[in-house]
Amino acid sequence: MIYPDSFEKKLGFDKIRDLIKKKCISALGEEWIDKIAFSTKYNQVCGWLEQTNEMLMLAHNNRELPVSTIIDVRAPLKKIMVEGMFMDVDELFDLHKNLSSIKLVTSFIRGLDSVEYPRLTSLSSDVMVYPAVTDKIETVLNRQGKIKDNASPELARLRSAIINLQQSVSKRMNSILREVRSRGLIDSDVSVTMRDGRPVIPVPSANKRKVPGIVHDESATGKTTYIEPSEIVEVNNELRELRSAERREIVRILIEVSDFIRPYIDDIFYSVKFLGVIDFIRAKARFAHSIEGIIPEVRNNPAFHWIEARHPLLYLQHKAVEKEVVPLSLQLTPDDRIVLISGPNAGGKSVCLQTAGLLQYMLQCGLPVPLLPGSNMGFFENIFLDLGDEQSIENDLSTYSSHLNNMKNFVRYCNNKSLLLIDEFGTGTEPMLGGAIAESVLEQLNYQGVYGVITTHYTNLKHYASQTDGIVNGAMLFDTHELKPLFRLQIGQPGSSFAFEIARKIGLPETILATAKERLGEDHIHFDKHLREIIRDKRYWEQKRRNIKLEERKLETVTQRYEKELEQLNQEKLRLLKNAKEEASLILNKANKKIENTIREIRESQADKERTRRARKDLETFKDDVVAKDIQEKQGEDKIAAKIEKIKRRKKSKEEREGKKEKSDNGLVKVESSSTIEVGDSVSLESGAMPGEVLEIKDKKALVAFGDLITNVAVSRLQKISKKRHKQSLKKGGGVSTIADRIREKKIHFKSDIDIRGMRADDAINHVVNHLDEAVMCGAETVKILHGKGNGILRALIREHLSVIPFVKSFRDENIQMGGSGITVVELE
Repeated sequence: MIYPDSFEKKLGFDKIRDLIKKKCISALGEEWIDKIAFSTKYNQVCGWLEQTNEMLMLAHNNRELPVSTIIDVRAPLKKIMVEGMFMDVDELFDLHKNLSSIKLVTSFIRGLDSVEYPRLTSLSSDVMVYPAVTDKIETVLNRQGKIKDNASPELARLRSAIINLQQSVSKRMNSILREVRSRGLIDSDVSVTMRDGRPVIPVPSANKRKVPGIVHDESATGKTTYIEPSEIVEVNNELRELRSAERREIVRILIEVSDFIRPYIDDIFYSVKFLGVIDFIRAKARFAHSIEGIIPEVRNNPAFHWIEARHPLLYLQHKAVEKEVVPLSLQLTPDDRIVLISGPNAGGKSVCLQTAGLLQYMLQCGLPVPLLPGSNMGFFENIFLDLGDEQSIENDLSTYSSHLNNMKNFVRYCNNKSLLLIDEFGTGTEPMLGGAIAESVLEQLNYQGVYGVITTHYTNLKHYASQTDGIVNGAMLFDTHELKPLFRLQIGQPGSSFAFEIARKIGLPETILATAKERLGEDHIHFDKHLREIIRDKRYWEQKRRNIKLEERKLETVTQRYEKELEQLNQEKLRLLKNAKEEASLILNKANKKIENTIREIRESQADKERTRRARKDLETFKDDVVAKDIQEKQGEDKIAAKIEKIKRRKKSKEEREGKKEKSDNGLVKVESSSTIEVGDSVSLESGAMPGEVLEIKDKKALVAFGDLITNVAVSRLQKISKKRHKQSLKKGGGVSTIADRIREKKIHFKSDIDIRGMRADDAINHVVNHLDEAVMCGAETVKILHGKGNGILRALIREHLSVIPFVKSFRDENIQMGGSGITVVELE
C-alpha cells in the first residue's frame, strides 16, 4: 500500500520517470516506463533489478546493445490481420527495420554467457526471427524504402513505358517551347512547369489565344496563363493511365506481401514487445549510470543499512553546477526501527526523509539506487508519507486536520512491514497539545513495530525517543562558529534547533532575544546549551577516535610488512643453509683431493725440500681461502639472525601493547548478559569512570544510582565491579557529583595562557597538546602559547603540530604591542 495518492509527486518520482523516458529510443520503451509501479513481490523486484544489473554489466564491459532504431508497428500489424488489408510502403519499410533490429539484438544476447547474463538470455529465448519475412520484404523494397522496379514483371513493364513516354513528352514540350519563344509569345527565360501533374507553358495572358491548348491555371494577378499544348494532351492522358496502372500493381504487390506476413503476426507482436522491454531495461541502466546507481544487497525484511545514500534529483542538480552532495548514511534495525531527526531549520531534515522514501520506492519499482557498495536494503509492504500541507477548502480540511487524518490512517493501517515518513511531526496547532498528541501517536506506532523516519522540533519527542526502545534520536549537524548547517545526519543524539543563533545571525535585535530567553526560562536555555556542548564534544572525541583508528591501521600495515620481511628472511636463511651445505660438501671433496695431490707430489719428489715446501704452501693457501669464505658466510648469517631477532622483538612489543590495551584499567569484568547482574550489584559504565549500585532490573534496562543521580541504563553498557573497587572509586571521588564538581573547579581555575619557554621540543609539544585538550573540555575558544622569539625553531615546531590538530580552527601571531611573534594565539572550534 502506498499512501497518499500523491506520493510520487510529493517525493519527485514523477520527475524520475520523465528522466528515464528521455533515455528511451522508442515509444514502446516509454510505455513500459509509464507502467513502472511499486511491487511487494520480492522475487519479482529481484528479477527486475537483475535485468538492469546485467545491462549495467554490458556497459561496464564496453559491450553496447546493437540497437539504434525501434519503431512501433503494432497498428499496421493489427490492420493487416483483416483479409484484403495491406501495409503501405512506409509501414512495410518500418517493419523491415524492426525485424532487422530484432535479429541483431537477439543474436547479440544469445551470444552472451548464459551464466553471467541469465535474465537477458532468458528474455530472448522465446523470440522468433523469421528470415523469410525479411527476405520477402527485400524482394519488393530497396534500401531507401521504395518499391523496386522489378518487384513484379508487370511493374517493370509499366515503369519502362512511363519512362519512354515521359522522354517523348519532354522532347515535344521543349520543341514547342522553342517555337513559342521564337515567335516572341513568351520571354526567353520561361521554362516548362507542372500543374496538376501535367506539363504546361507559362504564357502571358495577352497571348494565350495564340498558343493552342488547354488552360490549367492562372497566376494570382491574372497576368500569366498556364497552357498544356494540344499536341501533347493525348500523350499526357496516356501517361496518366500508365501511372494509375502502376499504382494498382503496387497495391497488388503490397497485398501479396501482407498476405505472406499474416501467419507470422502473433510472433512478430511478441518480438516487437521484446524490443520495447529491451529499450526499457536499457533506459533504466542508462539512468542508473547517470546517478551512479547500484544494485545493492536486497533482504526480504524491513531492516536496512545505507552507506552514503544520495537524493538522485539533488545529485543531478548539483552535478550540473559541479557541486558536491552531502551523502546520507542511515540504518534501521529491529532494535532501532524509528529514527527521530531534529536540528535547525533548512538543515536537511526533510531532504533526509525524502531521500529515504524515494530510494526505497525506486528499489521496489526495480530501479538501481545511488548508494555505496556494501549497503543493504530492506523490503516493505507499505510506505506511508506525511509531507507538506494537505489543507483543502473543498474537503473542509485545515493544515492540522489533514495531519490528524494522516495520523489516523497510519495508526489504522501500519504494521511491522511498513515504512513511515513524517515531516515536522506534531506541528500545525498549539505546541503543548500538538506535542502531547504526537507523543501518543508515536508510542502507538512504535508498539505496532513500524519502521520510519520522522522529523521534529519538539523537545518532548526527543526525550521520549531517548528513553524508549525501538526509537533512536538523530541530529542534523550545525557549525556553531559559522552558523551554517552541515547537512550531515548523526545517529544517537537529539539535535538543537539553534533558533537564537540563527535569529542573531539574521540580525534580530539583542533586546528581543534577551526578552525571549527570559520568557522561555533558564532550564530550557541550559538544556539546549548543554545539548550543543555534547554535540561539540562528541565531534571532538569522534575525531580523536578516527585518528587512533588511522594510527592503528598504519601500525597494522607496518606489522604486516615486518611479518612479510620475517618470512622472506626465514626463506633466505633456509636457502643459504642449503647452499652452504652444498658448498661445504664441494669444499670437503676439493680438500680431500688437494691433500691427496699434495701427498702424492711429496712422495714423487722423494722428499725434495723445494717441491715439498711449494706443496705445503699451496695447501695452506687453499686452507686460508676456505676459512675466509666460511667467515663471510657466518657474518651473513649473523646479519640475517640479527634482523630476524629485531623483527621478533617488534612483534612481541606490539603484542604486549595490544594485551595491555585489552585489559581494563580499573580491573573491571565485562558483563556478557543481563543474567550476570543482579539487584544490589556494584557496576560501572563502559568507560569505568562512574561506579554505581543496581536498584532494579527490568527487561534489558537497569535502574542504577550513580551518587545522587538515579537513571535508566541499558544492561549491555554496564560492567560489574567488586564492592572493594566501588569503595575505592568513591574515595577517589569517582561519583557523578564529585566529577561534576571537579569539572566545575577546573573551569573556574583554567587559564588560557601557557608558557613553554626553555622547554625541549618534545616536552613543549606534549605540554601544549594537554593544555589544548583541557581548553576544549572547559569550553575555551582562544588559547595563547608563549614560546618566545629566539631563532623561531620552537615556534615553527609548535605551529607545525597545531596545523594537524582537527579542533584547531586557526592560529596567528599576537598583536605587536602584546608580544608579536613570540606568542601564538590559537582559535578553537
